[in-house]
Amino acid sequence: MGIYEETVTTDKLGRRSGPRARHTIEQKLRIVEETRVRGASVAVVARRHNLNANQVFGWRRLYRRGLLKAPGTGSDAKMLPVTVSTPTVLPTERASAPSPTPSEPKPACEVIEIRLRNGHRIVVRGLVDGEALSRVIDVLIQR
Repeated sequence: MGIYEETVTTDKLGRRSGPRARHTIEQKLRIVEETRVRGASVAVVARRHNLNANQVFGWRRLYRRGLLKAPGTGSDAKMLPVTVSTPTVLPTERASAPSPTPSEPKPACEVIEIRLRNGHRIVVRGLVDGEALSRVIDVLIQR
């Protein structure tokens, strides 16, 4: 039996119930390339190959993302030998978090919310760089 002579079985409602058709990467690439020709219709190309247009659109999406590639293309990764061993010295104590130095300013509040007249809203949490915040406000006021 050739690729085009497969037996298609259907249920009482006429839905296909046999095994799913499998397409090679090369077949998918060829079909996607047909759809990329100027003036080509994805629906017409799909019908010509007895496919659902949504399936072809999915292959086109994979192609655009670079995920539909023929085997052997792309970079061939080299495997390197690796040895995993246990460390010889284990820490005996947990490191304690450094305490803040007295020269570091503590935040006066944890959340700052600024509502501008033009409808923009700025919400800042944690420590604030005053100069950066000033530049952001200047840009938003100009909009």
